[in-house]
Parts: sequence; structure tokens; C-alpha cells
Amino acid sequence: MTTSSSPALPSRTRLLDAALQVIRTKGYTATTVDEICQAAGVTKGSFFHHFKGKEDLAIQATRHWSDVTGAAFAAADYHRLPDPRDRVLGYIDLRAVMLAGELPDFTCLLGTMVQETFTTHPAIRDACHAGIDGHAHTVAVDIAEAQALYVPDAAWDAQELALYTQAALQGAFVLAKAQGGAHIASVCVAHLRAYVQALLTPGAAVRLAPPVPVAVPVGERIPVPASQHPGDTP
Repeated sequence: MTTSSSPALPSRTRLLDAALQVIRTKGYTATTVDEICQAAGVTKGSFFHHFKGKEDLAIQATRHWSDVTGAAFAAADYHRLPDPRDRVLGYIDLRAVMLAGELPDFTCLLGTMVQETFTTHPAIRDACHAGIDGHAHTVAVDIAEAQALYVPDAAWDAQELALYTQAALQGAFVLAKAQGGAHIASVCVAHLRAYVQALLTPGAAVRLAPPVPVAVPVGERIPVPASQHPGDTP
């Protein structure tokens, strides 16, 4: 999602808008306060008037990002669709349409920063988590309504499926960065749409395997399922 900063905006907002763009382009670690000030067209003194430092800016930027993107999604046309399943698929369709322009224009600030900071800057990590989880919750509301209407006996959880949509989208952004273009991201979003549509279709043969335990005691191995096809190797 493209952001812009006008000289008419307050200096704090200009700094936040600049942070969204510069960090999505260069990453948190490589971004400097000087670069953000230059992009915002403000002095370094103005920066430190509003923020304690780069980490404080990053934390505030996550909230600014959630406010800006949340308002954009709240105003989207798919919210006016009467059918909750259409709203869920409309949300994914919008995410597909948003894969336009240069990579920094459609990638996610929160996903970009949390990959760099999840161990080194726990406050930034927690702020990113809050933003991603909050956005997923807005998607989960429509998913839960669609589940109740179309597949009331389904065993999966609406909030978990909403978080899966975010995992698929963030993974699509990573692949787009790795390949230098949006095509693979478009393919991933198309697969995501097909999967979610199948989950919300009565009688569709979609079965979820039990989740694999994450914490494995020392000395134990997670069993590898046997090959299902001749010639396959585990």
C-alpha cells in the first residue's frame, strides 16, 4: 500500500509516513534517522522532538501503519457485500489487486520489521504482532459469519484461518522480494483464495491434519509420514 507525505501535514505525520516507505524499501536495520528526516523534509531536531529514537519511531510507525491500512480496508467495497463468504473472498481479491507497483509499495511494514527485530527488539516485535493480529481479527469476523452460514460443522477455527491468510500473504511478499517481482505473490494469493473458498463450500473435501508439535524434547524426532506414492522420498 503506497503512502505519501505532504509538506502540509504535521511534521510527526510526515516522519511516520516517511518511515513506512523507507523501512519497507531498505528494512529496519539499514534505515537511518537521517534518511527518514530527509524523506520527510524535516530536521533532525524535529525528529527528536517527536520520538525518543529510531526504535520509538518504529513502534509508533506500526500503529500509524495499522491506522492507515485499517481505514483503507474499512472503506473497501467488499464490506458492503451482503454475503459473508463473498466478503471474505472480496478481501482476498483486494489483496490481489494491491499487488501493483514496486515491491515497497505493496509489501507490509509489519512483516518487514518483525523478520529483522523479533529477537533484537522485542518491543518492535510485540507492536508488529499486535498490528498483524488486530488486522487478522477484522478478517476473522467475516470468516466466522461465513462458517456459521455455510459450514457450521467445520472443526477449524475462524481466527486461526484469518491468521493463516496473513501468513500466506506475508510469505507471498517474501517470495516476491526473493524473485524481484509480484508475479509469484499473485500466484500465492490465487492459491489462498481457492483454499479459503473450498473451506467455506459445503461438502468440499478439505480435511486439516492435526498440527505437528512445535516443541520436541531433546533426543526425540518428529515422525516423518510414509511416502504416499511409489518413488517418493521423505
